[in-house]
Amino acid sequence: MTTLLGLAEQHLPQILDDAIALIEIESPSHDLESVARSAKWTSDLIQERLGVSPDWVVVEGRTHLITRFGSSPTRLMLLGHHDTVWPIGTLQRLPAAVTDGALRGPGGLDMKLGVVQAIHALAITRDLHGPDALDGVTLMVTGDEEIGSPTSRALIEEHAAGAVLVLEAGGDGGELKTVRKGVSLYRIHVAGRAAHAGLEPEKGINAAVELSHLVVAISAMSSPEHATTVTPTVTASGTTTNTVPAQAFVDVDVRATSAAEQARVDANMRALRAIHPEAVVTVTGGVNRPPLEAAMSAPLLALAAQISLDNDLPEPVGLAVGGASDGNFTAGIGVPTLDGLGGVGGGAHAETEHALVSFIAPRTALVAGLIRTITTEGGDGAG
Repeated sequence: MTTLLGLAEQHLPQILDDAIALIEIESPSHDLESVARSAKWTSDLIQERLGVSPDWVVVEGRTHLITRFGSSPTRLMLLGHHDTVWPIGTLQRLPAAVTDGALRGPGGLDMKLGVVQAIHALAITRDLHGPDALDGVTLMVTGDEEIGSPTSRALIEEHAAGAVLVLEAGGDGGELKTVRKGVSLYRIHVAGRAAHAGLEPEKGINAAVELSHLVVAISAMSSPEHATTVTPTVTASGTTTNTVPAQAFVDVDVRATSAAEQARVDANMRALRAIHPEAVVTVTGGVNRPPLEAAMSAPLLALAAQISLDNDLPEPVGLAVGGASDGNFTAGIGVPTLDGLGGVGGGAHAETEHALVSFIAPRTALVAGLIRTITTEGGDGAG
């Protein structure tokens, strides 16, 4: 009898070849033509490996792929992205290759390997259980995740149903990502009044000074008790060295593990006031991604643990992380979501980016097992 892991190991050489080929199609998020080329190659791979043609959805020039299997309503969505943070030309110094037991190349771990693993996990499920086993599955591969998913969020939330498996990279030790902080982004702008810094500074309203008070107040909104971080980042003020600055701003990055904490920080942000009565404070921005809370991943983590036990796979361990993914969106609308099911390695967004080959087959087998169990009413397991 062919086992789940055995079939995944048979797929491993092709997974590596497919991943290298996809990495070699560079696709930085802001280069729309490159993202479209990557989408075309990914679409062709889905057609070749699974016999189904994805729907192309192009929003504001950004290309996303949606592949539906069977005729039933969606019971499971596999979610990933094919855009990267790496500019065109990176391959010249960081070629895609397998060396020293690791798949390397820009965007391989984050997350072109995960896209390929999803496709092969679907193929394994079909090969073991027949094409009807994929009925009710949707595979979505987006093209703008690395810049905050501005054109794909609505699509993700529209199609997410039943359960969502996110093929982003796992933890460095192979952990699944069961908690992700929500992200809020703000810009705080202060309007003061310009004046000559030498002749009559008293006639000005120093926006930089006003902003400095606000930055201290903003930083104090952090809550170590709740693991909430509120971090002032980019700041700017002034025009010349001899002018009282009339304008100043600070960008703020907020990470929180609960919607309640996001709401607390949001209320405090919008309550900010200047000390000088004539200075004007404007707050823009807000919640970018809701948190992936533990309650939304716990049932799927338990299911993954049972599948792993039944199929002699490594026992999955949950991990809480500060970074966000598109899984935050699906969890935020109440769909059970399990993240970190893709490659395992390290160096995402760094020149050391790599995925360990030893994890690829077991992790792909786990995804295949989850597909089978979730889509089978009263499922008989994955083996």
